[in-house]
Amino acid sequence: ETLQRIVSTLVNKNDEIHNFIDMLNHTISNVQVNSSKAISELDEEFDGLYSVLHEMKGSMANTIQQEEAHKIQVLQDQLSQCSRALESSEELLELAVQSLDIKNPVELLEAARQIKDSVTVASAFRLSLKPKVSDSMTHMMVDFALEKHMLQAVKFLPVPKAPEIDVAACLIADNCITVSWRMPEEDSRIDHFVLEYRKTNFDGLPRLKGEQRWELVDYIKATQYTLSGLKFDTKYMNLRVQACNKAVAGEYSDPVTLETKAFVFSLDSTSSHLNLKVEDTYVEWDPTGGKGQEKIKGKENKNRSNTASPKRSTNSPRASARGGRDRFAGESYTVLGDTAVESGQHYWEVRAQKDCKSYSVGVTYKNPGKFDQLGKTNSSWCIHINNWLQTTFSAKHNNKAKTLDIPVPDRIGVYCDFDGGQLSFYDANSKALLHTFRTKFTQPLLPGFMIWCGGLTVSTGLQVPSAVKTLQKSENGLGGSTSSLNNVA
Repeated sequence: ETLQRIVSTLVNKNDEIHNFIDMLNHTISNVQVNSSKAISELDEEFDGLYSVLHEMKGSMANTIQQEEAHKIQVLQDQLSQCSRALESSEELLELAVQSLDIKNPVELLEAARQIKDSVTVASAFRLSLKPKVSDSMTHMMVDFALEKHMLQAVKFLPVPKAPEIDVAACLIADNCITVSWRMPEEDSRIDHFVLEYRKTNFDGLPRLKGEQRWELVDYIKATQYTLSGLKFDTKYMNLRVQACNKAVAGEYSDPVTLETKAFVFSLDSTSSHLNLKVEDTYVEWDPTGGKGQEKIKGKENKNRSNTASPKRSTNSPRASARGGRDRFAGESYTVLGDTAVESGQHYWEVRAQKDCKSYSVGVTYKNPGKFDQLGKTNSSWCIHINNWLQTTFSAKHNNKAKTLDIPVPDRIGVYCDFDGGQLSFYDANSKALLHTFRTKFTQPLLPGFMIWCGGLTVSTGLQVPSAVKTLQKSENGLGGSTSSLNNVA
């Protein structure tokens, strides 16, 4: 036995090492891929920076050229004015020089008066002999000292630290998981968080092989998130969180594994009444099912007088598939769940079709009698709804019924506390308590359903709703009233 334990321990350790080697190889591959991705993103950033600088250079060069063109135009206009004024002044000077040769005093006086009037209005004397614009272009110079310093200071953006999931603050209820986390230190650069989760049946660290892929929830701004509408069809859920800034994502937090075990079962079609049509979590009344099949079987048996009946043949595939389909007969019209409750607290819900004439929802010990109906034995408990002629609503156990003077809900929640000896029924919508049985369960319990005319849909894999938990605490705190139908087995 000691050697067997050692071998078992070595096998488990070898499996762990193999998984770890696979994880390391996977990590190496990811490092290579992510490194190439980082270089590619760096190239894109620098190409973007080059593009911005090139665009800015073109824009600023165009501004300088516009300033140059403006100054040259102003100076050329001024040069043209000066040229015209100079030409006019030279003509006037030549005329004045010629007037000096006039001998006749009267003519000389007249010529001098004309020259004087011309000089008075001459454009040469109205010109500003100072350039209207300077030749300096220093106002178009750029000082890149600060920008160069900033570029030289460019470094990789600090990678956010891995968040820490606060397991104590995480909440599992109402088929929801609320995950809470915190940063190890304040980081104002954090832009958002990414949450990843996946279902698993292993309670340790996530494994590389044989696991479902991570599901991702991106751009979470708060430090908590609620995953809602889940079906807990596995025992655990792995969760991890990473922080992201504008450019880079940090490492994932250490993954945590939260227990999400819930009671999951299907309807056992192999042992249901022949008049019930069963499919996974749905059962429907089939008035022709039993008789029609028996007639067909009878004809087949007559035609095969030398062949064993498929119903009795132990080697028949149909027989093995149908199992004990004759487990229930007569007016029991019952189908059981395929998984037993042996401990713990569990919750499931049932929805009936509107045209259901009669149905029961409850639990029973294993191996009920072939003709037993739910609630009519000391080993089964149920609530019963009868819509034939008039509606009656009652709780049944040991062939005793207690009328429930409340409206029949369209969905019924069943809460079973096996260890606490409690079976409660609720309005699944409002979570209002319908009825409670208190007893001591001495055998495993199977969910049981009885239906006549109509159909039932069962929802499993449900967490005990928080409203039910609150109601149970309140009821237990008050001592709780014991139903007159309860039987201590």
